[in-house]
Amino acid sequence: MLFSVGPGSRRSIEGGIGFFRTLAKRGDYDQICVMAWRGSAAIFGVLVLLGVHPRAVAADDNQAQTCTLEPGPIRTVTRIVDGETIILDDGKVVRLIGALAPRARDANAAHGAWPPEVDTIRALSDLVLAKKIKLAFAGRRIDRYGRTLAHVFVDDHGQQSWVQGALLAKGFARAYGFPESFTCSAELLAHEAEAREKRLGLWNNGVYRTLPADRAGEVMKQRGKYVRVTGTVASIGRTKSAAYINFSNDWQTDFTARVDKKVLAANPEFDRALDGLTGKTVVVRGWIERRNGPMIDIADPSQLEMPLPPGTPATVSDQSPLNPLLSVRAPGDPI
Repeated sequence: MLFSVGPGSRRSIEGGIGFFRTLAKRGDYDQICVMAWRGSAAIFGVLVLLGVHPRAVAADDNQAQTCTLEPGPIRTVTRIVDGETIILDDGKVVRLIGALAPRARDANAAHGAWPPEVDTIRALSDLVLAKKIKLAFAGRRIDRYGRTLAHVFVDDHGQQSWVQGALLAKGFARAYGFPESFTCSAELLAHEAEAREKRLGLWNNGVYRTLPADRAGEVMKQRGKYVRVTGTVASIGRTKSAAYINFSNDWQTDFTARVDKKVLAANPEFDRALDGLTGKTVVVRGWIERRNGPMIDIADPSQLEMPLPPGTPATVSDQSPLNPLLSVRAPGDPI
């Protein structure tokens, strides 16, 4: 049995949807980004209700997109390891996939003394410690350290609250993914965007500012760290193995984003869209590595935020191609 991320986290979700509606109404389409090409032009709301057939909460009157997860066991949280890792009463270690917690090393600070890290651990403790939670899965379930990768839900005054969404919407974490674990990326990004717009939590800290692509030296200092980088695309280069998004004419030293041919083949619309990016301002997110200059390897289209054309509504089109892991239903449709 599959269930959908639904009304359980509705309070924070409606804020995220409202954020994009506001941008659309005032015409700020450069800020409305295509964050999930693999699913659609992206509707940004998570619909979560566990154990009950959820009713879709639409961002318009006609359609709603949900991210579908497989329900897991109900357990009790006995310990908080860090801002994204918990231990359950059966001894399992669970990593909250999709919500990257602040770490002291982000700021080269002492462990346990970095305020954003401490704040996130406290927030997660308040949400789940000593409480019953329900796990839900999609894609990869175990990481290389043997931790369970799961979405986590907790009862909040009679409603199911999506823990990742709650942390992201308050600025206690950043949205991310890695291969086989990008499910629900549009919804995760929507919650993050809500906090970023309001400069909540870590988004009010300069360490997590979006870096300028034209300052390659500054970007390179973040090697091995997860960042957002923004700039105007100078050119798109293609080889047999990948596409390269270049941000200057000196591709040997500039910041570059790389998209492997397997990612391109799996996302043909995203592939075609790259050719229209020259001269456009985009945002890339991911881990910085060194390949000539600083580079981010894009493993999923959600890592590249691209502006929608003017006049494009922030909703899912009837003709939008859908990821098999995502489903679109009109309100009231059966599961």
